[in-house]
Amino acid sequence: MISFNGGTAEGKVSPPPSKSHTHRAIIMSALSGGRCRIGNPLLSFDTRSTIDAVRSMGAEVTEGNGFVDVRCPSLHAPDRPIDVGNSGTTLRLITGIASLFGSETVLDGDESIRKRPMGPLLEALSACGAVCTSDNGRPPVRIRGPITSDSIGIDGSMSSQFVSSAIMAAPLTEKGMEVRIKGELVSRPYVDITIHMMGRFGVSVEETEQGFRIPRQHYSPTDYRVPADFSSAAFPLVAGALGGCVTVDGMDLSDPQGDKRIIDVLKAAGSEVSVSGDEVTCRRTGRPKAIDVDMSDIPDLFPVVAVLLSTADGTSRLYGAPHLRFKESDRIALTERMLNTLGADIRGTDDGCIIYGVERLHGGRIEHNGDHRMLMAAAVASLVADGPVEMEDDGCWNVSYPGFPEQMRSLGVSVRTR
Repeated sequence: MISFNGGTAEGKVSPPPSKSHTHRAIIMSALSGGRCRIGNPLLSFDTRSTIDAVRSMGAEVTEGNGFVDVRCPSLHAPDRPIDVGNSGTTLRLITGIASLFGSETVLDGDESIRKRPMGPLLEALSACGAVCTSDNGRPPVRIRGPITSDSIGIDGSMSSQFVSSAIMAAPLTEKGMEVRIKGELVSRPYVDITIHMMGRFGVSVEETEQGFRIPRQHYSPTDYRVPADFSSAAFPLVAGALGGCVTVDGMDLSDPQGDKRIIDVLKAAGSEVSVSGDEVTCRRTGRPKAIDVDMSDIPDLFPVVAVLLSTADGTSRLYGAPHLRFKESDRIALTERMLNTLGADIRGTDDGCIIYGVERLHGGRIEHNGDHRMLMAAAVASLVADGPVEMEDDGCWNVSYPGFPEQMRSLGVSVRTR
């Protein structure tokens, strides 16, 4: 059991490196055929799943103090089934890479992963010549390539990871590929991160009216430094908005991370936010203002933004993100249940929620279902609760934010375990 008992939130912390960037850097390094050094990587449960995946495909990965070296003279089909654990990013990005091989790749994971939909990506790869089987569109999945078409159509309305998966594999196909997007592309900033990083590894991607065109190319070995993660930084920044004044450092405002929009959300809700170099500071100015937020491109911020607005003065609406129901958990339903348990007044909708702000929460025991962002959002909620916020202590924050309880404690939040 772990209990967050409110307190203050004052001081400076260093959020962890970006999980999204670390996953992509590991895979692109393995695809480059040479030696690459990844500086400031996030070494968490999820990214270690990606390290294990590329190792099974022939990569040598060595961890050092603040870096990871990846060397892979020749990537091949994995020599064993790949267990992605709880990492949906590993599952989806590696599926595209697996479609390049003429031998079968098996991808599986934990109970939560076996609920994650893969149908749109598998259907798209099958239409390009790969042989794909699954459990009714869910893991375990089996993929045997190679894909032979020079054009692929992907439904982008469920997950941007399907699109990133196809784009990352495209330059290594026989003729390159045109990636056509069907429907609305959700979480577009994550695709922008993929394209930006491919450029760093020497691969060019051209945007078209229908999607993207990627000629046949080779990834080039390069050293890459992972920036700090705005989706993780959102938790201490919202803690500052609710409990005092918090500064996060190591942030790169020029990086295409969509979750840097947390700065705009905090400002709109009335917090005082300042940026100086690589530091962002958020200061409490009183009760938050009620606002409406389009979450379509920032779904990972949903739980903590809901916490921010749970005690806002008025009614707030989060909308535009039906794909939240297909994350580690149904994050709309779980956020609704978590906050209502703590005394909030929140109603889930098809694509988000409506939040009727209350003056204070009252605390309670919540169920996070092993979802790291839910646990961390609940911890931040303790700053506006009159009683402790208790939950299972399963260490799930290690998925994206190793050391999270210690950082909260360093800011003045009361944290107890038993």
